[in-house]
Amino acid sequence: MTEDVRRVFRMDNEVLAFRFTATLSDRAGMAPRERLTDPARLKMWLQATGLDATDVSPTDLKDAVELREAIYRIGSAIATDEQPDSKDVRTLNTVAAAGHAKAALERDLAGWRLTETTPVGDALGVLATDAILILGGPHRSRIKNCEGPGCAGLFLDTSRGANRRWCSMNTCGNKVKKARLAGS
Repeated sequence: MTEDVRRVFRMDNEVLAFRFTATLSDRAGMAPRERLTDPARLKMWLQATGLDATDVSPTDLKDAVELREAIYRIGSAIATDEQPDSKDVRTLNTVAAAGHAKAALERDLAGWRLTETTPVGDALGVLATDAILILGGPHRSRIKNCEGPGCAGLFLDTSRGANRRWCSMNTCGNKVKKARLAGS
């Protein structure tokens, strides 16, 4: 039985690296929900994002979770005007440098070509590079943690007034609005 990727993962974040961090959801809640529960789930997520890694091992999953958490901790530090941990920065830079993916234009769409020898490492390199570009780029002051109940997910606030509060209006924003309506 094939699972529907949109039922398993939140795919609505505009920033690829932050979409990856959302594979652990409800981070500020009582029971965070791990969505990368096995190598098949990582493979599913990578394929859904155009990073078609064929074979994913338990070691690949461990490496992916380590990268995901480093990206999240760095992003959260930036969101709260704190200095990111140097170990997390080293992890991010190491994974980015190890990747050998090449950008490719296919059928008028930008994508990635992964090597046959290290496809998952290449995919993780793409994610790490995407994180570096956003975490160290000109819009880093617009990185925020979601204020939705239990969420704390990362997002890039692209609103004109830089006053966005939720990672997604369709999920966290609606939850807050529904709670307000129920309380009035």
